[in-house]
Amino acid sequence: MKRLLIASLGVLSLVQTSPSCADNVNGKTLYSQRCAICHGADIKGTGPLANKSSPPTPDLTTAAFKKRLNDYPGVIVSSIILRPNGDLIPRTLRENGVKLPPFAWRVNDLRDLNQYMGGVISKHR
Repeated sequence: MKRLLIASLGVLSLVQTSPSCADNVNGKTLYSQRCAICHGADIKGTGPLANKSSPPTPDLTTAAFKKRLNDYPGVIVSSIILRPNGDLIPRTLRENGVKLPPFAWRVNDLRDLNQYMGGVISKHR
């Protein structure tokens, strides 16, 4: 059984997939699981916890944020995730009884999330 699983994985690794599609799926999944609760599916700060933080969750589709995302690709997303505004994000989640499982962020995850958000933001302008 174990050999069959390993052989199946080997065959699957040979199947060519579009990296941008795979990255976008990962970015969308990460955003949906870890960001949408505050920023909303539309990235406009419309999630269920958007108005429960101080300051309230910002609209990320604004021209100013889009410019920051383009000027500093990956830096904005990674700095927010790796140093979440002091205690703002963890405190907001904690005060509202939301428990997100720990996540070991990889560079590819940050890139994928940045790419996904950039794509959603572009659709709004």
